[in-house]
Amino acid sequence: MKKIALVTDGTADLTDEMKKDYDIHVVPLKVRFGDQEYSGNELSCEEFYRRLAEGGELPKTSQPTPEEFGRLYTTLLQEYQEIISVHVSSALSGTFNSAFLAKEKFKEKVHLVDSKTLSLGMGLMLMEAAQNIKKGQDVAWILDNLAKVRKNVETLFTLNTMEYLQKGGRIGRVQGFMGSLLNIKPIVRVGDDGVYHTYGKAHSQKKALDSLALAFRDLAKGRKPIRLVLVHGAALQAAQYLKETLENAFQLPTTAFTQVGPVIGVHTGPGTVGAAVQYE
Repeated sequence: MKKIALVTDGTADLTDEMKKDYDIHVVPLKVRFGDQEYSGNELSCEEFYRRLAEGGELPKTSQPTPEEFGRLYTTLLQEYQEIISVHVSSALSGTFNSAFLAKEKFKEKVHLVDSKTLSLGMGLMLMEAAQNIKKGQDVAWILDNLAKVRKNVETLFTLNTMEYLQKGGRIGRVQGFMGSLLNIKPIVRVGDDGVYHTYGKAHSQKKALDSLALAFRDLAKGRKPIRLVLVHGAALQAAQYLKETLENAFQLPTTAFTQVGPVIGVHTGPGTVGAAVQYE
């Protein structure tokens, strides 16, 4: 049997290539437009943002059930000895709780990690875990290392509008109402508590992107950046600008560059640009 399986959920925004390369198993979340429900890759990012732009009632999201986690865990434990299951911040979604309820049946064979972040911020933790699994590290060592990695991952993004965070009830500690009135672009950081916090604000997307780059340099606090990932929600040109800015600032190539998937996109909307940096 293989030693350790790595599991996450659909909010990690992993590409198919990343899932394959790092051998990561994903439990999808669902997105519902009216009476149409989509799971996993059934709804492409392009189609999702096209439908979102059409307006109308905001789509809804739903987390995986404990039964869905249980089915995957059961299948994997036929091939692997243990499972490390890394999930979106428990302060932002009930997904972690569903995994926790499922884990009860499997006792010490399933190890849960609350990433306290989301999207490719969580992706950085998964990449680290996958590399350590490949090196033959045991579960205890990997879990201890993930706790350290989590403290050294910074995830920030800027929104084109705060409308979706407000409507979706995920506003966290981001000041939203006045920002929407004044067309201010917030710089949002996922804090150590796993909740959204306002880190800064700008009066245009360009200034917001420059502020994001400055924020990552400020947050380094003497730490060395070792991995950089970027995501965007139907904002390719803006994301490419941020990518070039951060690569030049850190002299570091981008490890992953992809789109914010439908599950997170429901809450962040089109025009979102974000990045995550792992420091050491």
